[in-house]
Amino acid sequence: MEVEPGNSPERDLRSLFSSYSNQAWRRLAALFPSKHHDSNLLSKFTNFYYQTARSRSRRCRPGLPLPLPSNSLESTVILSEASRVYVVLDDMLEHVFSSMHIIQKNLQFWELKAEGTNAQKAYFMVFERGPRAFINGTVQLIRGCSREGSPLRQICHSAATQISEKIAVLTRLRCCMATFLSQVYLEVDNFGEALVKDPEKSLPSLLMNINSLLSKLEESINQQHEMFQSVSSASLGESNTHSLQFEKLPNINQEGGSQWTDCEIRDAINLVYQNLDKLNSYIAQLVSQNKKPRRVTLHWFGYTCGAVGLSVCSLWLVRHSSLAGSSDIDNWIREAQESTVRFWNDHVEQPILSIRDELFETFRRRHKGVMDLEEVQLTSNSLHRMLLTFSEQTRGQKFPQDASDQEMMEIVMARYEKDLMHPIQNLLGGEIARALLIQIQKLKLDIEMAMLDLNQILKANEINFAILAALPAFFLSVGLLMLVRTWYKQDKRAEGRGRIARLQRRLLVVEVEKRIMQFQTCLDKGQGEDAQCMLGLVLYSLDRLYKSVERHAKETGEWLSLREDIIDLGKPQLQTMHKLAVTSRLVRVYDCMLPSANRR
Repeated sequence: MEVEPGNSPERDLRSLFSSYSNQAWRRLAALFPSKHHDSNLLSKFTNFYYQTARSRSRRCRPGLPLPLPSNSLESTVILSEASRVYVVLDDMLEHVFSSMHIIQKNLQFWELKAEGTNAQKAYFMVFERGPRAFINGTVQLIRGCSREGSPLRQICHSAATQISEKIAVLTRLRCCMATFLSQVYLEVDNFGEALVKDPEKSLPSLLMNINSLLSKLEESINQQHEMFQSVSSASLGESNTHSLQFEKLPNINQEGGSQWTDCEIRDAINLVYQNLDKLNSYIAQLVSQNKKPRRVTLHWFGYTCGAVGLSVCSLWLVRHSSLAGSSDIDNWIREAQESTVRFWNDHVEQPILSIRDELFETFRRRHKGVMDLEEVQLTSNSLHRMLLTFSEQTRGQKFPQDASDQEMMEIVMARYEKDLMHPIQNLLGGEIARALLIQIQKLKLDIEMAMLDLNQILKANEINFAILAALPAFFLSVGLLMLVRTWYKQDKRAEGRGRIARLQRRLLVVEVEKRIMQFQTCLDKGQGEDAQCMLGLVLYSLDRLYKSVERHAKETGEWLSLREDIIDLGKPQLQTMHKLAVTSRLVRVYDCMLPSANRR
């Protein structure tokens, strides 16, 4: 499974400008050849341009490094900026990886369409290829209804045929590019120490070998040219694809390649870049004939319905706006504002206020007249005096002024219980009526004090109750914001930070492991060409993985170790069992690869 990196209009514009500036500068360099060694000013400018261009490219998006010896990694950073060897090789790998990524994106789209049901294929043929295909498909369905056979089956058969042809073209083109990539990678690996110790001396031989590899690529692509021609003719009605023709490197001192002059080396480098430009143009032309439809084309029917609906809605709004002399929209806005305020008052503020008012009304209905704090204090003092007088008369002893009401109420209750033994006699001449009045006064005082305490509690927690009443609306708003954020970001790329991005990176590792096993299977069966293709696909997957994890691994401090593991996976001489052990370690050890639930 492949992950598409993020592309922005600004980056596309920079890439287009860089491509045209590369071609212009190379053509300018080709117009002014010189036989002088190290004395040509244009040669110095050319070297400076390649170095600065490579610096910009490396700052933008570094990819899978060259397969240089591990003990020379530190010196490689310095040498790659000063030597044309690394500039040429890195640019070549960058061109190949970019072309393979374009092919892979379109190939994945058609493979997904091939796995779809017949109904999905018919829907694609009618609704996802543009208005003209919609009209043609509708006409075909109408005509097919009057003939024998199912028109839907014919459309499905046509869709399966076209999809299979596009998959075949893109698959073979990807195989050619993957084989070329693996051959270049193996050449760099074979030179090894020579490129590190004396890169300028190794450059002529390397350029000759690269020229030979380009010739093999030209031959392998042109062998498939007839199939490319037939598919493009069937899809476009005419053949627009021409055969690929590279410029050949002249035989300049092949026996003593290390004695090439600076001008000859520069001409050979320019020739390599010209061939890369031709390769890019050819692939872009061929992929354009087999590329997936654009997003606008895929969803044109929905966009059209949306545009029609928006137009009807806009017309309706204009008719009800002040532009047409109507005040309906103003009235609706005012009603919406009033409804919003009413909703806030009815469902946020009013519930807590109504709860408090109901509590007060309940106590008011049970007991008329609600005292304030001063009245309660006066009633409490009066009751204390009554209890003190009653207790002194009952006991016949002097009580202190600070005697508790509870003690005196016990005396009142004891006298009341005693008088109840003879209620009629004590009602006329006893203290039963007075004791009963004291109890009623005490009960009233307790109720008033409880109501005052409750009022103070409600006032102190009024803000808390308002917050509790607003919590449902708050959680609903947060949920809606999270849904909108998820829909807007749609963080599904491997470069992202979410759970899906981590899953994509793990799937990239799974893809690398699967292709390594396929590479070993081809070697065991003696299928050399297929093995080279699989090695190129391994390198392509490693490049995608390298770019996906770099930023996250640097944040966690794992980048140096993870980078070495990714480079080891691309080394051809490393045994397959060791590579599989490395892939297993990638998904178990590194934090940027672990699922979110298992993170340390």
